[in-house]
Amino acid sequence: MSQQTNPDKLTVALHKLTSCSGCQLAFLNQGATLLELVELVDFKHFIEAGLNYPDEKVDLAFVEGSVSTPEDLKRAQQIRQNSKLVVTIGACATSGGVQALRNMADGNAWMQAVYTRPDFIATLATSTGVAEHIKVDFELWGCPITIRQVNHFIRQLLFGAKPRPETEKLCMECKRRQLVCVMVTQQAPCLGPVVRTGCGALCPAFGRPCYGCFGPSEQPNCHSIANRFAGLGLVPREIAQRFASIHSHSQPFREESQHWRAIEVKEIE
Repeated sequence: MSQQTNPDKLTVALHKLTSCSGCQLAFLNQGATLLELVELVDFKHFIEAGLNYPDEKVDLAFVEGSVSTPEDLKRAQQIRQNSKLVVTIGACATSGGVQALRNMADGNAWMQAVYTRPDFIATLATSTGVAEHIKVDFELWGCPITIRQVNHFIRQLLFGAKPRPETEKLCMECKRRQLVCVMVTQQAPCLGPVVRTGCGALCPAFGRPCYGCFGPSEQPNCHSIANRFAGLGLVPREIAQRFASIHSHSQPFREESQHWRAIEVKEIE
């Protein structure tokens, strides 16, 4: 079943793969601002908003969620065929999300331990970002994304400008807000120097270290900040855990986490 299309509007679909739906809710939670967005675009598929037309052909497809099951993979390929532009939104779609933590363990052993009939579970060996399987035109990082990101991205497209990714480090946001550095004053293991901004430095504003919700920044020096964490007294396991969380499958965080886990193993031996 299809919907009537306004030829003057950008047609948009919002798809969900394996995820918590938090990035879809970022659209809905903007309240009245969503009505302004609807004036600019024509949503064709947005299941959280009651539009269930997953096979519609659109100008722009936002994809939330990681590729974790055979069905996810099939859906991702179909989305690519039906969309002029594909944009991944959120940690799950960009780097595999929290569920990618299973990539570092024996997922089959977990299923055997949890489920009485693990043969009923249809899953892939890993949880990965969408770009590992299909061509992705743009990525919006975050856990979850912010509506500021989405509206800015859409308006750039409507004005005919090529959207630019957010690569600035979180530390710059702290400086603009004149926040006291938690790493300097509290000796807190903050990921701000290697994480891209996007949240407005939310955690440091409340005196907490950054946990990396918006993923690795451009050219992050993860090894340097990890050595600083060691200087603050963190043991190898704690350092590995700082990187193996929301964006554990992103390359710089994955490599740093593996490095410190290997050090932990050597110390135990």
